[in-house]
Amino acid sequence: MGIEIVLDKCTGCALCVKACPFAAIKVKDKKAIIEANCTLCGSCVEICKFDAIILERPKLSDKDLSDYKDVWIFVELREKEIKKVSLELASKAREIADTLGERVGAVILGGKVKHFCDDIAGYGVDIAYITENENLVEYNTNNYTGILTGLIMKYKPNIVIFPATHLGRDLAPRVAASLKIGLTADCTGLSIKDGLLLQTRPAFGGNIMADIITPNTRPQMATVRPNVMKVSNPDTSRNAEIISTPVEIDSKAKRIIIKEVVKTTKEGVKSLDEADIIISGGRGMGSSENFKILEELADTINGVVGVSRAAVDAGWRPRSDQVGQSGKTVSPKLYIACGISGKIQHQVGMKGSDTIIAINNDPEAPIFDIADCGIVGDLFEVIPALNEELKKNLSKN
Repeated sequence: MGIEIVLDKCTGCALCVKACPFAAIKVKDKKAIIEANCTLCGSCVEICKFDAIILERPKLSDKDLSDYKDVWIFVELREKEIKKVSLELASKAREIADTLGERVGAVILGGKVKHFCDDIAGYGVDIAYITENENLVEYNTNNYTGILTGLIMKYKPNIVIFPATHLGRDLAPRVAASLKIGLTADCTGLSIKDGLLLQTRPAFGGNIMADIITPNTRPQMATVRPNVMKVSNPDTSRNAEIISTPVEIDSKAKRIIIKEVVKTTKEGVKSLDEADIIISGGRGMGSSENFKILEELADTINGVVGVSRAAVDAGWRPRSDQVGQSGKTVSPKLYIACGISGKIQHQVGMKGSDTIIAINNDPEAPIFDIADCGIVGDLFEVIPALNEELKKNLSKN
């Protein structure tokens, strides 16, 4: 078991040398040689065009499972800040680690990221595993997968938790596939049962909640939806041990190149999953043009506009605005649902809101069952009237 070069197939092309982020391969006499510092990350296997590299990971026994310790989180960064979901994961990881008597580790990849260690330490992190390289400033699937897989193989965490964001949903399954282990996606709850990670997620269209365990492989891996875990109060006196892993990334060996990053949010406006006030519209809005009244209300109270799946399927708003099981999970201070019936699939994404106001002309709409305040009426009359009253009150202040 391990990694092996098939000499008859190896041509000495050196593609594997360029792909290895840990500089663990060299070419001698036109044949690749694996060095002792190989982490079995698998980057070389994927890039070899001649099937000259064989990687076999050993099956774990009960004895081997005991070698895996600590609870890791992957820290996602955005615009030189730690994303709120990473603080949520750190807080939950601290809780899980305390139950197991283990430590919390945070993996941070990027250009210059060492200064983030103090920030994340306050939320319960004991060890920060950092990797700094200018080629990691922008997310790249292959680079991030290879490095993270290598770190997991070297340090053997018991649990690894990713944010269920666009980045996390791309990275986590690739790491899991590379390690040949399972992954529970889009969890809404994590706890420990009999020493194992109990991973809870919606199933069958959100009609039931499934509890999943991973007893036979390590690490136990999951992605967790933003805004379902509470952020703990930071302890500014905490410090984290820093373990830095240097890597070498050949930009010429990139198989995926990011040509453009398209932002769907307005400049200066919070993203949907981090907004304090959300005004969402559903099928009852009738058309894309009618969302203008929601945008006007959002401007008045410094909120953002969201939508239900029905509005997205109708082509009225982009999918990036969608709240619900197949969209984003949000937990704003105020959520105003306009013309949304409130089926369970939508409720999954917004029921964690502090205050929910529902506006619908159907008094039997399910959204009223979870609303703190319900208005039965025509939203095209209620919303403009509400907006005018708010403007008057705000102008007085």
